[in-house]
Amino acid sequence: MKVLLFEDERLNAERLEELIIRYDPAIEILAVLESVKEGIAWFAGNQLPDLIFMDIRLADGLSFELFEYVNLEIPVIFTTAYDDYAIRAFKVNSVDYLVKPLDFSELRVAIDKFKKLRPVVSPSFIRKMLSENSRQYKSRFLIKVGEQLKHLETTDISYFHFEDRMVMAVTVRGGSLPVDYSLDQLEQLLNPAEFYRLNRKILACVSSIAKIHTYFNGRLKLELIPPVSEDVIISRQRVEGFKKWLGG
Repeated sequence: MKVLLFEDERLNAERLEELIIRYDPAIEILAVLESVKEGIAWFAGNQLPDLIFMDIRLADGLSFELFEYVNLEIPVIFTTAYDDYAIRAFKVNSVDYLVKPLDFSELRVAIDKFKKLRPVVSPSFIRKMLSENSRQYKSRFLIKVGEQLKHLETTDISYFHFEDRMVMAVTVRGGSLPVDYSLDQLEQLLNPAEFYRLNRKILACVSSIAKIHTYFNGRLKLELIPPVSEDVIISRQRVEGFKKWLGG
């Protein structure tokens, strides 16, 4: 059996390789890829694997994006640090998943299930899954302000900004309120059609983007509403995914 791994964290990749070899030393690991971009290039010039292990969040975006560029009909076992609604949808549709930190017994069950059921993840299934679960994305936050609690609708949020070791929700009116989530967690909780991870510090709503400028070395520079005190740069690796997100 030939498998392909998508994982952008070295230690997680090494752990997954170790568990796969422990399950069956005869399994051939074709490659370990870190991004959607690497995946697109790899499938253009290599034989297809029998099974893919795929982390949900890669170096340049969500792994779901790969299915928009490559027509894959290959079984996938997703790996993730979050047990959310989307993952439950995979479970119902006979596509298994592994929750980090990875556990050998769960990996064994997942591969055994693959061998028995041969689940298939297709681009149409990914689109259907995302559509069906759109109602389940987080729509409001409960925030503590002094001695009071207040709710904040996601429609009132322009972007989330990591600053001074805290994540702040910046509202359309220019207010800034702390939230008890990391940007990684928010990326999983919010509707990806509305919010996009611009860089390590900012997760923005599409309506917050006022202007887009070309920037040197193939990057983009953004102006947001309300303005940000620092430059908002889209890395060259994220530009393609960002443009696709803007285009819907």
